[in-house]
Amino acid sequence: MTSATAGSFEFDHVIIGGGSAGCVAAGQLSADPRVRVLLLEQGDPAEQHPETLRADGYKDAFINDALMYERFSVPQAGCLRRPLFMGSGRGMGGSGSINAMVYLRGSAADFRAWDSPDWSWSAVEPDFRAIERVLDVHRREPTEFTEAAIGAAEAAGFRRQHDLNDGDFLGGLGYEWMNYAGDQRRNAYVGFVQPHLDRPNLVVLTGAAVHRLVFDASRRVTAVEFEHQGALRCAQVRREALLCAGALESPKLLMLSGIGPRAQLVAHGIAPVFDLPGVGENFQDHPNVTLFHLARRDVDCNYPQVYGFHRANPDTSLPPDQADTCFVVYPARSSFREAFMRMLPALTVPPALYHRTRLPRLVRAAVSLGFRPAAVRALVRRIYGLVVVLGKPKSRGSVRLASARPGDFPRIDPAYFADPEDMDTMIKGVDLARRIADGGPLRAFGNTELLPGRWAAGQRAKAAFIRAMAMTTYHYAGTCAMGQGVGSVVDDRLRVRGVTGLRVADASIMPVVPVSALNAPSMLIGYKAAAFLREDAT
Repeated sequence: MTSATAGSFEFDHVIIGGGSAGCVAAGQLSADPRVRVLLLEQGDPAEQHPETLRADGYKDAFINDALMYERFSVPQAGCLRRPLFMGSGRGMGGSGSINAMVYLRGSAADFRAWDSPDWSWSAVEPDFRAIERVLDVHRREPTEFTEAAIGAAEAAGFRRQHDLNDGDFLGGLGYEWMNYAGDQRRNAYVGFVQPHLDRPNLVVLTGAAVHRLVFDASRRVTAVEFEHQGALRCAQVRREALLCAGALESPKLLMLSGIGPRAQLVAHGIAPVFDLPGVGENFQDHPNVTLFHLARRDVDCNYPQVYGFHRANPDTSLPPDQADTCFVVYPARSSFREAFMRMLPALTVPPALYHRTRLPRLVRAAVSLGFRPAAVRALVRRIYGLVVVLGKPKSRGSVRLASARPGDFPRIDPAYFADPEDMDTMIKGVDLARRIADGGPLRAFGNTELLPGRWAAGQRAKAAFIRAMAMTTYHYAGTCAMGQGVGSVVDDRLRVRGVTGLRVADASIMPVVPVSALNAPSMLIGYKAAAFLREDAT
């Protein structure tokens, strides 16, 4: 990474977080040689973990502890009082370096819900196209199994959608776009930062743990305080700081800096700079469950490349053109072993012991050993899942401080199924996934249901399955919501209310979470943040 010791430690813009939004913003802002940019990332350089740069390396990256923040939620009343794993990516590229490279813009209805002309579908579509010219997104080739899955979905009432990025999701299913080219992952780091590391006006500093933002008496950001190589450092901000740490860390950093609900700040001994009650509220995530099936022969694809969106719950109050549920066709051979290695320790080791003992490593080693026999590997090649994702949750959770120590994870409450309509929609989503599995093409391929099994036939049994098996889809959003109302944290140009010189640009600003994956919209947010900063500077 570029050295941060040369020259003045004063910058026009300091960007906190080298994830999808932060990398795009850094690349765009530093394109102007007159603008000096510092990008701070707590994790490692991407080059230190080559699997983050390979298209087929996502399953290896997913089980690399150096690339994952291993957080847990508070016990979830809607999930049998289970504390749920709430991990996210760390290192250059953030979660965009360890995900399955799903590149979906979202639907026009998703962006209409953000209620801003700057963020309407017509306003964001050109920006998406600009990002895609850099990333060179692709779709993977059809296989016999993926075509059988699409045919079965058509029999269940879906339409084959030839372009899942055309803005109209409702009832469509097809091959999703992925940000890869050949054998290379084309994420925000690879596209927007890596080619420009030699820019003299761009300083990228990894291993930099931000403690807080510093404000002057007029509530203007003047500096960013961070720890690097054991020393506390301070980067001066000439123009504006950009907070791109994600929906779990951005609200935490705001609160540590004195921006947030006054009572919560005072309770942790933090001097309030501005009382902003919406910080950390409005938390949204996509819970999911997977119905696993056994085919009669090998599933012949290596990526979850088929996605669909439907209105599983006709009784919801969502607009009529808004899908409420996402369906993913998951070939187990793509990452079944790695998924078990990551998730089984989180399911079996109590959070209190997770970071203090070797138990997670022991469980992971046992899982790896269990997948070694040839018979097990052969069985996995015949398993596929239909993932049911609650795309438009009505429940709202929160992210709050656990302490005033910067190194402590926040207190995370996704509040899964707090709104009864969410469970109703999930049950109907399970019903629709079963209709897909029963479709003629998948019936011919083989569709023996392994989980939950046909015993889960009634409403109560399906609800019990969902409560026992629900997990995150790692789509955290909403905790620094954009808007004009009392609960909003940023305006529609991403400026934090009550202070100057500070914007938030990541999935935390989404007032309503899109029904699809968040990586492409997060890159969009970073792209638009850079545009806003350039426009306002003139």
